[in-house]
Amino acid sequence: MDINELRGYHTLLIMAVFIGIIWWAYSSHRKKANDEAAQLPFSDDEVDKRTLEQEKTEKKQ
Repeated sequence: MDINELRGYHTLLIMAVFIGIIWWAYSSHRKKANDEAAQLPFSDDEVDKRTLEQEKTEKKQ
């Protein structure tokens, strides 16, 4: 077994790990967690309050 065979096996291993991560991330049992994560930017109730405070401080400057 020479170094080129090891490199080939390493490439196959890394490709299998990559495909496994993609499968895990897009699998149906992750749908709920992905949907919740997608809604996080919109679920902040204090956004309007912080925006108004930021606008006030920008007007003062």
